[in-house]
Amino acid sequence: MDISNILLFLSIAFIATITPGPAILLATSHSLAYGVKRSVFTILGNITGLFIMSAMSVAGLSAIILGSALLFSVVKFVGAIYLIYLGIKLWRNGFATVKSSGSVTLQNASRMKLYSSGLAVALSNPKAIAFTTALFPQFIAHDQPVLFQFSILVGTFMLLSFCCILGYAYAIHTTQKRYLESRHNYLGKVLGGAFVASGIALACTSHRAV
Repeated sequence: MDISNILLFLSIAFIATITPGPAILLATSHSLAYGVKRSVFTILGNITGLFIMSAMSVAGLSAIILGSALLFSVVKFVGAIYLIYLGIKLWRNGFATVKSSGSVTLQNASRMKLYSSGLAVALSNPKAIAFTTALFPQFIAHDQPVLFQFSILVGTFMLLSFCCILGYAYAIHTTQKRYLESRHNYLGKVLGGAFVASGIALACTSHRAV
């Protein structure tokens, strides 16, 4: 693998992972609701989804989804409905239970539930499928061992994604006490609204636009 191609891949991957999207919204909301340590399971679910989509892109399977208007629409609307559901739930319930004394009690959720949420958001995002489909084949030379190249590129992409999303989750977690103690739950409504907006935007995505 040429070093210039690796550096180009790293720059593209970094921009893609640092740009806020559904995965970052989910991880930050879980960080506020359940704590930053538990949000790691959400992030692991997300990068598992990235691995699956990356493997599909190299195998050419994701092109089938993008080439079929029906399959694309199914993935799109499932993802949109799930994001809107998460947004409404967050808008109504907020991040934590506030006791009468004013102290904050974080909600509880199983690790598998958090992991599954991260995986579902990743796999139901057709834009992410389109991105991995366009990205990885461009940097894999088929006259060289594909498995080795795939391992390097996907491993790097997953590590970048994990670090960037965890950074967002940690940053929002450090401000949680101030916002969670507010009975008005302004931050919950803001992020809940962002989820709903993301779901609507995803639902309006054109097959040709992706």
